[in-house]
Amino acid sequence: MSGARARAEDALGATQPLGTATQPVDLSEITAVTPAVVDPPAHHHPAPGNPAPGNPASGDPAPGRPAHGRPAHDVTQPVGHRIGSTQRMAAVTGRFPLAAYARLAKLDIVDYYLGVLLVWTLLAPALRLDGHVLATTAVFLLGEVFVIAAMVALDDLTGFRDGSDVTNYGPDDAKRKRVRKPLVAGTLTERQVIGFAWATGLVGAALWTAATLMAPHSPPWVVVLIVVTYFFSLQYSWGVKLSYHGFQEFFIAGLGWALVLAPYGLAVGEVDGFALVQALLFGMGPLLFGVYSNTNDVAGDRSVGRPTVAALTTPSGNALFVMGLTTAEMALMVVAPVVGAPWWFLAAMTPTFCLRVAQLRIGFGRGDVLRARTLGIHTHRVTTAVLLVVNLVVR
Repeated sequence: MSGARARAEDALGATQPLGTATQPVDLSEITAVTPAVVDPPAHHHPAPGNPAPGNPASGDPAPGRPAHGRPAHDVTQPVGHRIGSTQRMAAVTGRFPLAAYARLAKLDIVDYYLGVLLVWTLLAPALRLDGHVLATTAVFLLGEVFVIAAMVALDDLTGFRDGSDVTNYGPDDAKRKRVRKPLVAGTLTERQVIGFAWATGLVGAALWTAATLMAPHSPPWVVVLIVVTYFFSLQYSWGVKLSYHGFQEFFIAGLGWALVLAPYGLAVGEVDGFALVQALLFGMGPLLFGVYSNTNDVAGDRSVGRPTVAALTTPSGNALFVMGLTTAEMALMVVAPVVGAPWWFLAAMTPTFCLRVAQLRIGFGRGDVLRARTLGIHTHRVTTAVLLVVNLVVR
C-alpha cells in the first residue's frame, strides 16, 4: 500500500470476486479512450526512455485520439491526472463494477477483523452470549469494515496519484497483482474511488457512533480511542497523510491495538493486563508483515518521499529494525504470565516463535521478501488462533 494495512493484501492473491459484475477490459495502458479524454499536465516530463504522449517519434497518437487515429465518440470531461509518466484512465462499463469495489475495499483481507473474535473470547463466559454485548460488538465490527474500506480506498487513490502504486505494481513485478489495485488496473475511475471513500467513511462514522451510544459501557478513554482511530484511519494517506510523515509503522500496529481495546472497552469498561498484552500482540501481527511489504516497496516509497524505515535506512539497518520488532513481540509473550496469563502461555505460543524465526531467515537470510511477507500473514492468523484457544480455556 502504498498503505495500512493495507500493503500486504496482494500476497494472498485475489479471492473469488463478490457479486456478478462483469470484469471490464483493462484500458489502463491506453492514453485516450472514451468516454473521457486524458488531459496531460502542462509541465509533465516523461521518464527517460518513455516518450511523451503524442510524440511523433514514438508513433503514439495525440492525447484525445484513439490508436486507430479516428476521433473518439461520446467524449466527455477530461480526467487530467497522471500516474508515473503515462497518461491513464479507468475503463468504463455499463454495469456496476461490484468486484472492483470489493477489491478496492480489500474485503478478502480479514486480519484486522479477527480482532473482534479475540475480544469475544476475552469476555467472561456470562458476557459472551449477552445480547446487549453481542449487538454492540456486531455494530462496531460493521463500522470497522466501512472505516477500513474508506482508509484503503484513499490509500489507493494517493498511491495512484503519486505514482508509487504504478512502481510497486508495475508489469516488471509479476508477483504482485495489478488487478488488486483498481485504479492502476483501470477498473475504477478516480471519481468512483473518491465517492466510495466518502460513502464508506460516513457510514463507518455513523456505525461507530451507534456502537458507542448503545454499548453497556462507554468510558471516556474508549470514546477518545474510537475518535482518534477514526480520524487517523482516514488521514493515513489522505489529508495530513500520516504515513508520509514517518508514522507508518506505528499506525499499522496502533490500528490493531485500537481495534481490540475499543470493542473490549465498550463491552467491559476496563482492560486488565492480560487483555492489554493480547491487544499488543494482535497489533504486532499486521506490523510484522507490513514491514516486509515496505522492504519490497522501498524504491516506490523513496520516489514519492514516503519515509518508511526501509526507505530511510540501509538494508542492514532495516533488517535490524525488523529483528528488533520480532524480538519485542517475543518479549511480550515472555512477560505475559506476569500480568495474568497462564504459566504455560509461553509454551502455547511456540508456533509463533518458530514461524517468526523462519520469517526472518526467508526474508533477510534468503532475500525472498514477498514470501516472508506471506508467511507473516499466516503467522498473524496462527497467533490469533492460539490466543483464541487460550482464552477459551482460561477466561
